[in-house]
Amino acid sequence: MSSTVPHQDRHHPVARITHWVSLLALLVMTGSGLRIYNAAPFFAPKGAPPFAWWPLEGRSIPAILTFGGWLGGARHWHFAMMWLLLLNAAIYVAHLMRRGRWRTIVPGGMTGRSAIEMVRYYLYLRPVHPKQGKHNALQRIAYTAMLICGAMLILTGLAIWKPVTLGWLTRLLGGYALARWWHFLAMLVLVLLVAVHVIMVLTVDPYALRAMTTGKYDEARWSPVRRNARPLHNLWPRRIP
Repeated sequence: MSSTVPHQDRHHPVARITHWVSLLALLVMTGSGLRIYNAAPFFAPKGAPPFAWWPLEGRSIPAILTFGGWLGGARHWHFAMMWLLLLNAAIYVAHLMRRGRWRTIVPGGMTGRSAIEMVRYYLYLRPVHPKQGKHNALQRIAYTAMLICGAMLILTGLAIWKPVTLGWLTRLLGGYALARWWHFLAMLVLVLLVAVHVIMVLTVDPYALRAMTTGKYDEARWSPVRRNARPLHNLWPRRIP
């Protein structure tokens, strides 16, 4: 199908459904995880010096950012969303592997150079938007990093959930205290990546919201490449004579 065909299907229904399920599950898991953290807001083992890698050691997360109401409730929500997210992730990965769709997400051989050009463009050091496929180099790096964070969250979550049964995994991560820290760090990085993703969608390609909801996308008029779009610059659809 030509890229000039208006309102073409940009995202497969599987990609759209798993995208929104992931968002809901991650929001609940993050909020409930922060509530669980508040029950013991430190990473250092009892009697050990404060954990040097976390400057807010001993300080609770504001209650408004947490979910679950209490420790038991937060744990129930956290584990419920964990199973939902695992199933959702399995479906999405299977979808990516089918017919090589993973190639639109995973960085390729020229990703480093292309990423530099995208940074130069966003810094107004390059006048014209670099050519790209479905996703630009920075998006590919960010999306792949999200998948890596997701895998890290699963591994570290298993290590702190079953530290005896999966003792080898807990020890591999440096022990229970460090496994908690890696889990927390992966969550922070993932939340940061999602926040940047949302900001870039709203300020560069808001039409992607329609594409991720209905699948429809007018490549000729809405694409950031065709609009030469930067954050809050050239947001209106491209005029076609």
